[in-house]
Amino acid sequence: MNKIFLALDFPTWDESKHFIKTHQLEGVPVKVGMELFYREGIHVIEKLKENNHPIFLDLKLHDIPTTVMRAMRNLASLEVDVVNVHALGGKEMIQKAKEGLQSSSNSRHTTKLLAVTILTSMDENMIHHDLRLEGTIEDNVIHLATLAETSGADGVVCSVHEAKKIYEHCDRDFLTVTPGIRLATSKNDDQKRVATPSVAKSLGVSSIVIGRSITKADNPLQAYEQALKEWENEYTN
Repeated sequence: MNKIFLALDFPTWDESKHFIKTHQLEGVPVKVGMELFYREGIHVIEKLKENNHPIFLDLKLHDIPTTVMRAMRNLASLEVDVVNVHALGGKEMIQKAKEGLQSSSNSRHTTKLLAVTILTSMDENMIHHDLRLEGTIEDNVIHLATLAETSGADGVVCSVHEAKKIYEHCDRDFLTVTPGIRLATSKNDDQKRVATPSVAKSLGVSSIVIGRSITKADNPLQAYEQALKEWENEYTN
């Protein structure tokens, strides 16, 4: 599993391609989200694969189990490295997502399935008042992580701050992929449960996703290299 995914939060492939080429980031692991994929479709995945980018396709599927299974059959043919669903879709939906991936997989490539727990943009007030979920964010994340593991997911998307607790309930091989990552010198923006790469690694996180700390940096290549150093605990401010 790749340790750092760069979030390509651009509206078009042309802008993404320009950013990657201009800042010498060819071949780095990337995350493709809804904005870019819904605009460009499989074209953007094909172009990234041509340039040897490992890909996390971040579409957060959440629908009835049969629909998700059929969607995953189609996504499996793209042979990306990681895809995801919302854990709130429930056990059967997660199982069907895995079934869809496996039914179209081949011996040369296996796509990992992640389940999103609680979005890092959410806080206690939101989950209680908007979603009417009982318990703390941590309680809900742990519940959804164990549900995902028993349903066949390879891991979860969670906040850095829940990863250590997840491993008290899930196997050490279970993946924890964490967005909400900011470099030591960056702002938090709209993410509420954030951390630096070094903190993420110290808490046992499998992989991290970084976006604006790199894409909005004055020198994105330098920022990406700083992220790698922070992950390896080699960065000093």
